[in-house]
Amino acid sequence: MRFYSATLARVGTGWLRGRERTGRSIATGPVRGRLRFAFYGRVSTEDHQDPVTSRARQRDQASTLIAGHGQIVAEYFDVGRSRALSWARRPQAAALLAEMADPGRGFDAIVIGEYERAFYGGQYAAMAPLLEHYGIQLWAPEVGGPTDFKADEHEQLMLTLGWQSKREITRTKIRVRAAMATEQGARRVGTAGAPPGIRPAQRTGSAVDVRPAAGRA
Repeated sequence: MRFYSATLARVGTGWLRGRERTGRSIATGPVRGRLRFAFYGRVSTEDHQDPVTSRARQRDQASTLIAGHGQIVAEYFDVGRSRALSWARRPQAAALLAEMADPGRGFDAIVIGEYERAFYGGQYAAMAPLLEHYGIQLWAPEVGGPTDFKADEHEQLMLTLGWQSKREITRTKIRVRAAMATEQGARRVGTAGAPPGIRPAQRTGSAVDVRPAAGRA
């Protein structure tokens, strides 16, 4: 874990610094008693959701969570990126990593609207030491506020959510493969069952086309 965190830190201070930041706005400075939050969200093609609608929902949930504690001053939102990708491989998450390593960053904490939009599998376990090292809080709806990196119950909850997220993707892949196999099997049966000289059954509306093949009477 220490090796992974050190690697992320080097990535954050290297080539990731120049990644594009869409929709990002940074406040001029901290306000006493109020935290400055960077909002992170994500939507991918596997979710079959409209990016605009998904972003609005995630941001609303994040804003509700931090109400009275601070305001969102920066936004990082990945579109078309799978949750299975590490943060370093998601453009906006990578840009956020770069800012985390910058002592002059314009935020104090990161807030997410949904756990699975940010983390997958064991990603949280790799990110937590890095967040703690830089003194950055992580706020998540699933814990009702800031995550306590030293609390066993928070760690167990976050890890459980991560593996549930991974299992969800695995189940989806299995269902897709099963559906494709069923469809291919049906096509093979339809082709193999056609009598000699007869085209495979072709449905036109509710009728079945069983005309003789060309050149045969």
